[in-house]
Amino acid sequence: MATDLERILSNLLGFYDFAEKTVVAVGAGGGQLAGYARPAKKVIAVDRDPSAMDKLKEASQRLGLYDRLEYWSGDFYECDRQGDVVLFEFCLHEMDDPAAAVRKALTLAPETVVIDHAPGSAWIYYGAEDELVERSWRALEDFSIGRRSRYDSEQRFRTFQELHDKVCPQGDASLRRIEKFRGQTDIAIPMSYSLALVVRGSLCP
Repeated sequence: MATDLERILSNLLGFYDFAEKTVVAVGAGGGQLAGYARPAKKVIAVDRDPSAMDKLKEASQRLGLYDRLEYWSGDFYECDRQGDVVLFEFCLHEMDDPAAAVRKALTLAPETVVIDHAPGSAWIYYGAEDELVERSWRALEDFSIGRRSRYDSEQRFRTFQELHDKVCPQGDASLRRIEKFRGQTDIAIPMSYSLALVVRGSLCP
């Protein structure tokens, strides 16, 4: 499987200036986009998945950024670490209550950046997350979004088995949806994602 992570990171850095900022990064485990820590003053990485946090530690070590990160394992709603900006890294759609998550974020920092899958993305359809993604972006309509951008990329898989293994944790609905690719190789699935900036005090009445 291949995703253009460098391009995603470049778009994130172009959207928001992390230079000398203390970043509370929610869903940072895995470390796929850990490069945003390079211009930042400090990153407080928040993730409740211990194995994902271990991957982040490995990635930050490889990038020479280990000491720039603070690793906070646990429930985001219990996090009390303050920063300049909260970053939701492809995880807002996984929150039980996305609007409550953003309100919590705005108590920790004056700005919140969301990077997440975009409604209508083919990839989230095959991952059976389309309803969750649509719900999370609807929740943001309760806030005044200072800036928003959408980008297009793709997920690539050499074989159907590789695609199957990727979406298997998503459940039966996802497995049914990818059946159209059975027997194919060099599979490319369009993936769209959006970025949004929300500023403290911007909750609409």
